[in-house]
Amino acid sequence: MKLAYEGPLARAPASLLERRASFEPFVDAVRPIRDAVRSRGDDALRELTARFDGWKPEALEVPRAAWDAALARVPQAEALRKAHANIERFHRALLREPVELEVSPGLRAGRRHVPFARVGAYVPGGRASYPSTVLMTVTPAKVAGVREVVVCTPAHDGRVPDATLAACAVAGADRVFALGGAQAVFAMAYGTASVPRCDKVVGPGNAYVAAAKSLVAGEVSIDSPAGPSEVLVLHTGGDAPPEFAAAELLAQAEHDPEAAVCLVTTSAAFARSVREHLAPKARAEVVEAALAKRGAIVVAASEEDALAFADAYAPEHLVVLAPDPRATLARLSHYGSAFLGPWSSVALGDYNAGTNHVLPTAGLARSYSGLSVDDFLRRPTHQEATSEALQALAPVAEALAELEGLPHHAAALRIRRERL
Repeated sequence: MKLAYEGPLARAPASLLERRASFEPFVDAVRPIRDAVRSRGDDALRELTARFDGWKPEALEVPRAAWDAALARVPQAEALRKAHANIERFHRALLREPVELEVSPGLRAGRRHVPFARVGAYVPGGRASYPSTVLMTVTPAKVAGVREVVVCTPAHDGRVPDATLAACAVAGADRVFALGGAQAVFAMAYGTASVPRCDKVVGPGNAYVAAAKSLVAGEVSIDSPAGPSEVLVLHTGGDAPPEFAAAELLAQAEHDPEAAVCLVTTSAAFARSVREHLAPKARAEVVEAALAKRGAIVVAASEEDALAFADAYAPEHLVVLAPDPRATLARLSHYGSAFLGPWSSVALGDYNAGTNHVLPTAGLARSYSGLSVDDFLRRPTHQEATSEALQALAPVAEALAELEGLPHHAAALRIRRERL
């Protein structure tokens, strides 16, 4: 992992901050998949699964008995339940009461919180399993009150990993389909004979999955665009061991050869020590590829420059190693999820801290938040006016309607006033 830059932030190379990858080539690649799923439904899903995953399913849906059997077989079932309990507890605390107030005499306005009726959760898989992603997508949806949560996840040789199915049982999913890739996103967005049409599609995936979600975004709701995992370790002093910082960089690097891992520190000595500890003990090929391609160490000229770099980087995961981590965090705005102090490993947030690990990547923390109950609720508003309120408010509304050149808007108010 290279020392990418040392000095004032103003002269730091832009390549350190620009991590957005173009989805355009992948969008073009998945358009024919979208057209096939829309026109031929389940038949297309079977053919695409055979082409991309190497097996042709008879039935796309995984029966509930298979989930229960998987839960009985998984040795870590209790760990799944404990992680689910923490995630549920945290997300339940995020729920808000509906709002209604008297805006002016005789006029009440309010906002309800209405859950989506059906949500689709994409869970990566196949040769690997990601039960934690099941917990992170299904749990907040159920806490929000979503009536039906549909999970799509790839199968390897026709079999969905036990860990994924066990997590579906624990989290309270309603239906599971052995279906992966862009075709799964299109199936959930448009519906087929087997896969019900969903009102929203959430969950991480590869570039093809992300491209598919971008294509359906105008027709169903999606969560934030997702890219490879990333972490920024911000060090501005204190007694945090450098091997802790190195461990966080290695942990994110093992996700993906495209993972972005960065250390920004005010100490050249700390930077050297961290680099000495960057020796992977497992998954070396993946880790070394990520460190070489998208790993960086930045030695900032000052604490202000280090914080400015962190905000400009807008990381998915932000590890704050500082004498007063909370005070440091209060000076920052752009991050997906922050981990404060030497004992707060990102791995806790990945599994059982209660917060969500589906987070914005590639600098999109400037514009998006992590997945939560908020993503599964619509917030329609309502208003109710008395005749007295209409008399009092209509003249202003009529004046604004005339200002905008919309005489029928003004007439809709005037006819009511005349009736009074």
